[in-house]
Amino acid sequence: MNPSFETLARMVDGARDAVAFTGAGISTECGIPDFRSPGGLWTKYRPIDFDTFMSSQAARREGLTRFLRIRAEVGEVGPGRGHRAIAGLVAAGKVSAVITQNIDNLHQASGIAPERIIELHGNGSYAHCLDCGTRHELDWVARWLAEEPERAPACTRCGGIVKTATISFGQAMPVEAMRRAQAMAESCDLMLAIGSSLQVYPAAGLPVLARRSGARLVIINREPTELDRLADLVINDDIGDVLDGFNVRGESAARITRSAL
Repeated sequence: MNPSFETLARMVDGARDAVAFTGAGISTECGIPDFRSPGGLWTKYRPIDFDTFMSSQAARREGLTRFLRIRAEVGEVGPGRGHRAIAGLVAAGKVSAVITQNIDNLHQASGIAPERIIELHGNGSYAHCLDCGTRHELDWVARWLAEEPERAPACTRCGGIVKTATISFGQAMPVEAMRRAQAMAESCDLMLAIGSSLQVYPAAGLPVLARRSGARLVIINREPTELDRLADLVINDDIGDVLDGFNVRGESAARITRSAL
C-alpha cells in the first residue's frame, strides 16, 4: 500500500471531527473540465460578473445562455470515485461535513444529505429568483430564452430577476454558508482539502483557519498549491486513485481505514 495512503488512513481514523473541503479537481474525472487551466471552461465562455449581469436584460440573457451552453457541453455526469469515497466516510461517521467550492451537485448525487454539504459558490443545477428565492429549473429557463427573444427570464412568483443559483464574480458570498463553514473550520481537528487549487478567496482561507485553530491539514491535489507549506500531509496524485482506497466494493469506509493501519 502507498505509504502516503497509510498515513492518510491513520489520520482519518484517528480524527475526532474531520471535514472535507473540495474543489474542481474532484470532479474532473467525471467529465467536468476545470475552469482555470488551459482549455478550461473560462477559456471558451468568459464569465459575466454580477454587476454586468444585473445591468440589463441583454446581459442577463447572455449570462444565462452561456451557462446553458456549458451545461450542454458537459452533458449528464455522475459522482466519481472521490465523491463516493467521501460519501462512504460521511456514512461511516469519519467525516462530519463537506465544504465545497463546486457547483455541480455531485456530492448530493453521491448520497450525502444536503444538510451536511455547505456550498460556498452556490449550485448550478437550478436557477432561483434573486428577490424571493423561488427555485426555477434550468429547462424552464431554456424554454423562456427560446420563446422570449427580447426579455430575460422573470420569476413566475414575484416577477424578480432569475439567475443561476451560483455565486458570480462580484456577488456577495452566501452569509449563512460562510458562517457555517468558518465554524466547522474552527472546530474540526482534521481538514481534508481535496482537488482545490486553494487560490480563490475567501474560500481558500478556510483550510488556513482550520490549521490555525489547531486542526491537522491534508492537501490532496494533482498539482502543488501555495498552502502546501502549512499542511501536515501533501499528496500530489490523481484524486480518484488516492481516495479509491476508501471506496473498496463491499466494505465500509471505517473497515477500510482500520485495515490500512
